[in-house]
Amino acid sequence: MDITILYEDEHLIFAVKPVGVLSQKGDGENMIDLLSQNRGEVYPVHRLDTAVGGVMVFAKTKQAAAKMCALVSENQLHKQYLAVLQGALPKESDTLVDLLFKDSRKNKSFVVKRERKGVKKASLEYDLISFKDNLSLVKVKLHTGRTHQIRVQFASRKLPLLGDGKYGSKCNKCSVALWSESLSFVHPYTKKEIGFTASPPDRFPWNNF
Repeated sequence: MDITILYEDEHLIFAVKPVGVLSQKGDGENMIDLLSQNRGEVYPVHRLDTAVGGVMVFAKTKQAAAKMCALVSENQLHKQYLAVLQGALPKESDTLVDLLFKDSRKNKSFVVKRERKGVKKASLEYDLISFKDNLSLVKVKLHTGRTHQIRVQFASRKLPLLGDGKYGSKCNKCSVALWSESLSFVHPYTKKEIGFTASPPDRFPWNNF
């Protein structure tokens, strides 16, 4: 499989993860093996769900991986996504804040009403780009990075992502309609802002807009 490389230096690689490819090593085709074929070992520093494609960054050395993981833990990776929701949003732009509990056995997250062990705050902001055929194309900026955060926060408001059967969509014409459009941060070595974008594939539902 050919992987699109957006940028590469001696420390980092920005690449576009295809839908259906694992972001980390596991049972199946994964980005680590695909990138390592021509570059030697590379290291994951964040993840995307298998069903989600788009911009990711990987480290080329253990030292760079450690520095990138520090940025991730400090919430210094600025991520922007595109998503297609089923239904009409009550506001064209808003910030959504919820408490999420992850059920590891089911690999599923839930919105809950009160804090307890395992519950974490989740926050995102969105802007409506287009509305057509009862589908809402939105741009999403994450403030936190919880498991399935975008998917569960919208689904809890009866606005599941198109194709996301785990969280309530009945559409089987596409995989989860979520795409990592851009990723930026301060480069841990050059100390300069660096970031790249990638458009979703030219197929349903993205080409519907």
